[in-house]
Amino acid sequence: MQYYKLVVLQIAQLSIILIIVTDMNEDAENNNRDVILDSINEGVFTIGLDWRITAFNRAAERITGISKEDAVGRTCSDVFHANICEKDCALRRTFDTGEPTMNATAHIINNRGHRVPIRISAAILKDREGKIIGGVETFSDLSQVEQLQKELQNRHTFEDIVGRSPAMIKLFEVLPQIAESSSTVLIEGPSGTGKELFARAIHNLSPRRKKRFVPVNCAALPDTLLESELFGHKAGAFTDAKRDKAGRFTLADGGTIFLDEIADISPAFQVRLLRILQERIVEPLGSVEPIKIDVRVVAGTNKNLVQLVQEGKFRDDLYYRIRVIHLVLPDLKQRREDIPLLVDYMVTKFNRLQGKDIAGISREAMARLMEHDFPGNVRELENIIEQAFVLCRGGMIELHHLPPELRPATSSASGGFGSMSLRAMERHLIAETLHRRGGNRTEAARDLGINMSTLYRKIKGLGIDVPDRDGRGIKKQ
Repeated sequence: MQYYKLVVLQIAQLSIILIIVTDMNEDAENNNRDVILDSINEGVFTIGLDWRITAFNRAAERITGISKEDAVGRTCSDVFHANICEKDCALRRTFDTGEPTMNATAHIINNRGHRVPIRISAAILKDREGKIIGGVETFSDLSQVEQLQKELQNRHTFEDIVGRSPAMIKLFEVLPQIAESSSTVLIEGPSGTGKELFARAIHNLSPRRKKRFVPVNCAALPDTLLESELFGHKAGAFTDAKRDKAGRFTLADGGTIFLDEIADISPAFQVRLLRILQERIVEPLGSVEPIKIDVRVVAGTNKNLVQLVQEGKFRDDLYYRIRVIHLVLPDLKQRREDIPLLVDYMVTKFNRLQGKDIAGISREAMARLMEHDFPGNVRELENIIEQAFVLCRGGMIELHHLPPELRPATSSASGGFGSMSLRAMERHLIAETLHRRGGNRTEAARDLGINMSTLYRKIKGLGIDVPDRDGRGIKKQ
């Protein structure tokens, strides 16, 4: 009589399920099967058509905390208590579609009641005639990966700002010192770089954090409405002003007001704002009594204020009044090494908001993101990941989940799009870091998180042109 032996091979981090026909007796076959399954680091279990577990390896016992004796004969949902058992079971999806499920993510509850993150692959088991006889699922414990991601995120996260590039680390270092003072701050940076996040971080780290943080987009309102919004008005000051209204400056008393897009206010309004900054009083429309305020002002702009001052479009006295402390935020293409960290942060965020379990992003999709220049900066990246979440049912975000403009004309180019793109990505990052460090190999290696010998090997292997000088003024040989 012929029997069927289950073999699981690990190839490129994917579980490949094979059924091999043998002619040995049933006891010997079962013993061999158990030896094979117990030698695998991933948890493996099989089920019959009644959804009851027929095999349960040692790794499955370790991850779940449930013994093989207690698992075999029970339904898999009774053993795993996974969050996808009811709504999106990997095995049921495989049975319904006839296609293997790869790299789905889920959480199970182990025998101690602890939540364990896992990654799942599932396939159908068939006999030699092609008749379905059950299913097999492999799963790996992601607890250590999840913990490392949290530690990495905490190490490179400041308030809600994420970054590990040298430019971001320098900003992280000065923010606490800036927050301690009450001086006015000007934050310049392209749209989508997170100016409001930095303004909130300054407020949250400051002695004013128990009071309000009040953001205002100066470009969104015309002068007449902006004046009422910022300074407030008395009842009867104009048509429809039926009762007194406190202005944003009054609401922010004791706290911080963030005046975003300050470059877009009119010259007339610049004069009124300058007086408030100088005297720290506001006069609501229709009132003759000024109100004294204690407010820290943080201003933001995506324009070059120095150029606007030179062109006579922005008052120089107001410019110097708001530019006591000056922060310049880099655009995303200047800090490409932050893209993987930002993607991980956003995947975690959207998993929480949308109740999904997306494991991450594929190498090919990440390579494409690393090549993109992101004119919309971090906001554009966040929109891309959010769209991918809509299209991705589970597992990994793949290239085809990205917006059409980010997809290549074909993904089957010679040598593989992913490998070519990753090589180009690595070459670009190393060359960019060397250029930023003026050719200094020691500093570049430290920024990249690699040792000097690795850097020299990559420079040679990737054919990178290094600056004529090595950063210490020594001409390269």
